[in-house]
Amino acid sequence: MRKREKQKQRHERGHRGRGSFNYLQDDQDIDDTAPFSSPPSDEVEQEEEGVDDSNEEQEEAEKNHENQSHDMPSKFLLYQKSVQSPKGDISYLQKFFLVYVGGRMPLHLQEDFCGTAFLSAEWLRSDPRRTAVGLDLDLEALNWCMENNIPKLGADGFSRISLFHGNVLQPLQSKLVKMDPQELVSSISLSQNAENLQTGVSESDAPTGSVAKDDKVTMRNITLPGRDIVCAFNYSCCCLHKRADLVLYFKHARDALSTKGGIFVMDLYGGTSSENKLRLQRRFPNFTYVWEQAEFDIIQRKTRISLHFHMKKEQRKLRHAFSYSWRLWTLPEIRDCLEEAGFRTVHFWIREMPDTTEIMRTEGFGAGKNIKYEEATSFQQQDSWNAYIVGVA
Repeated sequence: MRKREKQKQRHERGHRGRGSFNYLQDDQDIDDTAPFSSPPSDEVEQEEEGVDDSNEEQEEAEKNHENQSHDMPSKFLLYQKSVQSPKGDISYLQKFFLVYVGGRMPLHLQEDFCGTAFLSAEWLRSDPRRTAVGLDLDLEALNWCMENNIPKLGADGFSRISLFHGNVLQPLQSKLVKMDPQELVSSISLSQNAENLQTGVSESDAPTGSVAKDDKVTMRNITLPGRDIVCAFNYSCCCLHKRADLVLYFKHARDALSTKGGIFVMDLYGGTSSENKLRLQRRFPNFTYVWEQAEFDIIQRKTRISLHFHMKKEQRKLRHAFSYSWRLWTLPEIRDCLEEAGFRTVHFWIREMPDTTEIMRTEGFGAGKNIKYEEATSFQQQDSWNAYIVGVA
């Protein structure tokens, strides 16, 4: 890919899931889980300003990709198990919609920066009337979703979701991703059998070759219902480093919403700990998830994030499984950009997170899971906090 093309798409390279360590997620069907949605790419974002990628990260990522096999779990599955909590996200999405729009139940979702579209899959599972649109630049993650997440919903799942491969700044040019009809029945059967037998982390990254882009079908020339909700979770908007790009993305999100009214929801993290070098661990029965934040540039407000997975049974490590560059936006900056993009009102829902100095290591999702998000117009700085930001069209 030419340098100019890389720069044009650089913000998309890491947006599949912002793997910032979140202590408060819970895998149960409750409404107080913190926002995360989809796995990030292992490609390191390249900046126009010339920030060089770490040779170590590149070598580790290449080595991880070469070493992936059937006896090693998929990096995408590891991310879903250690970071994401779609039921909690959906609970809040429904709440925000009913509070700020109301009059109907939300049925149509668009998940931007969707990666494996784990949130979209759960959205479809929650109500047979629901539809989902997913958009991401990582074709590998989209393929993995089509081969692993959607088949678990049955044939009906494929008819209610549309996944697009493309740039969130140019959504109408994105290409439809579809599964070969001849592989569809086989994929569903294999997925159902695997679900019956599965007792731990088992799926691999080995491609089946059953998924491909349809270059003739783009989002521009396909009819989609107006979305009730558009979301960008896992701190995805931090991959957009320029204010103009952020405003442009928000405009595209607003354009996708239903003319009857809808909401855009994103998440953000902050606190004094977010502007320092940090390494945190979360232990699970079969592996340990490590979140590592590099030094923080206070002028550009940028940092580098790496996710590592340490497998216990295989006694192997996936270092730099996902690495990317973020600009950590502030809440007022996000509000101003949303208003400039045309959203009528902007609301903040915030909760304080456990102090990072006290929980450098945690077991699963246990710490602080009962702390709920509350709407706020003022919030005093803390060591760590998470926020949902809701733009109402």
